Amino acid sequence: MYIDHFRFAERPFSLTPDTGYYYNHYSCQEAMNVVVVALENGEGIVKITGEVGTGKTMMCRKLLNDLPDDMVTVYLPNPLMEAQQLYRAVAQELGLESAADVSVADLLNQLNTRLINLSASGRRVVVCVDEAQSMPTQTLEALRLLSNVETEKRKLLQIVLFGQPELDQRLAQDDLRQLRQRIGFAYALNILDFNNCQGYLHHRLRMAGYRGAPLFTKGAERLLYRAAHGVPRLINILAHKSLMAAYGRGLHQVSRRQVKDAIADTDGVDTPNYWLRIAVVGLVVILAYYGGIETAHHFLDKNP
Repeated sequence: MYIDHFRFAERPFSLTPDTGYYYNHYSCQEAMNVVVVALENGEGIVKITGEVGTGKTMMCRKLLNDLPDDMVTVYLPNPLMEAQQLYRAVAQELGLESAADVSVADLLNQLNTRLINLSASGRRVVVCVDEAQSMPTQTLEALRLLSNVETEKRKLLQIVLFGQPELDQRLAQDDLRQLRQRIGFAYALNILDFNNCQGYLHHRLRMAGYRGAPLFTKGAERLLYRAAHGVPRLINILAHKSLMAAYGRGLHQVSRRQVKDAIADTDGVDTPNYWLRIAVVGLVVILAYYGGIETAHHFLDKNP
């Protein structure tokens, strides 16, 4: 592999959501701020949405790692469960061992008692649900019922939903209107712009132990960004394949040629339109002629 060739300590573009590689760009920071403020204010349910590959699972795990010690966390990575399975999963995470044949009513009573006891000892409970758009309607409703547990002062259990934009479509349905009305804070994650794409690449290379000269040429970075459309997961895939292509040729820097090879090897990713780029080049020349070099540079910065 290319780890020794480029003098990495480990692979920089793994698809595993390793929070050590968490890149705190502006949209992630805003989303995290929304969640933290909501939890501090005791809001019952918070919703974070984002397109496939924008880093929702990474953010979810980062949140779980960074929450203060007085918060008991429950992580539900698999949303495909029935209501009773949901209650059992939460009960297990909270240290309750319920018999398999216990009724839903008894299970809820046990959960209520556990939540009250945790609150009395100064602990708060946060449930994080990943891929919430896939959760069955009855299970989402069961989740809402869990969020109803409260004292006169505050909620005993708070919920953070992470999901694709389809989650908004699900919540717009009539049978989930009660859940929708309980969502106090929401945020939609943005894809990376070009500057943040560069920052993301450099951050992951640095975290993997790389300390050499720039590993990707500027042209390679621009092509990779355009092909990935600013989606972190696609950036990882293309960057990894580009490094493999460079390693296979004995190169120590990734150029546009290797990024093109990576694009050709990745389903669902196309090389940016050639004639469109020709038109953009022509526009840049016109801007430079009439507006000066700085105007042209400004346009390229905004439209890499």
